[in-house]
Amino acid sequence: MKKCILVVEDEDKLRRVMELQLLSAGFDVAQAASVEQAIPLLDRADLVLTDMKLPGMSGRDLLDRVQSQNPNLPVILITAFGSVESAVEAMKAGAYDFIPKPFSLDHLMKVVEKALEVLALRDENRALREELGQRYQFDNIIGRSRAMQDIFATIMRVAPTRATVLLAGESGVGKDLIARAIHYHSPRRDKPFVKINCTAIPENLMESELFGYDKGAFTGATVSKPGKFEQADTGTVFLDEIGDVPASIQVKLLRILQEREFERLGSNKTLRTDVRVIAATNADLRAALEQGTFREDLYYRLNVVPMNIPALRERKEDIPYLARHFVEKLAPELGTPVESIGEAGIQCLMQYDWPGNVRQLENVIERSLVLCGKTVLDAADIRLDDIARSRTQAAEGFLPPGMSLDDYEKSIIREALKRANGNKSQAARLLGLTRNALRYRLSQMGMDPEGA
Repeated sequence: MKKCILVVEDEDKLRRVMELQLLSAGFDVAQAASVEQAIPLLDRADLVLTDMKLPGMSGRDLLDRVQSQNPNLPVILITAFGSVESAVEAMKAGAYDFIPKPFSLDHLMKVVEKALEVLALRDENRALREELGQRYQFDNIIGRSRAMQDIFATIMRVAPTRATVLLAGESGVGKDLIARAIHYHSPRRDKPFVKINCTAIPENLMESELFGYDKGAFTGATVSKPGKFEQADTGTVFLDEIGDVPASIQVKLLRILQEREFERLGSNKTLRTDVRVIAATNADLRAALEQGTFREDLYYRLNVVPMNIPALRERKEDIPYLARHFVEKLAPELGTPVESIGEAGIQCLMQYDWPGNVRQLENVIERSLVLCGKTVLDAADIRLDDIARSRTQAAEGFLPPGMSLDDYEKSIIREALKRANGNKSQAARLLGLTRNALRYRLSQMGMDPEGA
């Protein structure tokens, strides 16, 4: 569709020259000799080109009217030579640009085309933001069960506030999606959302990653660098796997929550930050409190609004809706002929225990779609994992002959460390523990946590 340019100019000849130039460039043109004539034409305009000095109301008055009605409508002001200062003031009030008289038609067209390019980019960015927001709407966090409806209701109640939220639940239940849903339904939706995976950051780098560092703070710090909390200022910080945060960092997180301030590594200058904190854990933080690996005061600061996300096996009535959603979402992306999933396929999924929760269900659906050559996904096409079978076989074997429970636990921990090449964070993940819980067990068993 052609863009419509509204030309507001009381000098008839100049208005006619600009109209002809814009028409020859392929634009539609509406014209007016005064602001009073221009106001009824604003609804059809994509850009306004107005003289500053007009009979009656001025071009600045027209700008103010546009800003109150449609601030996304760009306004270009045409000014006399001596009124450049007032044009600059108008730009501060929202005008896109100004053109001083006398001007060439080429210069006029360049300014108009640049303004329309900026308008197109604004529209594109707005559409992308809306699309991103749609991803985290509740119809994309699938759940018809009563437990999930309670979760949705809690999101709607807590999202408009700045209250700290603690999400608890097994790995794969969708804590990340729920954290993002809280952010995108909050007044901070257009501000940064910064996710911090506390397990993925090495302990010796965590302070600098979270709080930043100043130049010269350590060898190699040639420039200053802001941390995650600075990057998230006015937005939301999502602390995933909060149970893995070491004690030295827990103190600094407590200060962020209590006083909204911190210092960069290597600096004594106190910085302030306005962030909303959402934390998540798949570990039992109460057990960590008892073991002394997690601060009690930090726990209660985080646990302002607790949300327990149920495991998939506890809400199996959601499986049919999740399965159909994943088929509809993934089949076009994978280019498979599958159009739907049959009732027999649904029943096969319902009988499984889903230790990996929704993430595992999505992976199983994706694998099954890739290997299926039919239009309907049936029970025979569902490619389940072997986790349940291996667990059953392990249970039948019980403890190895002549080995106590303590010895068996030590051997399992040693094997996990061996497979992780001594990396305690990775070994903890293999064992289903937090890094701090693993360190505690190592010390209780007389195994050096540092040299393990």
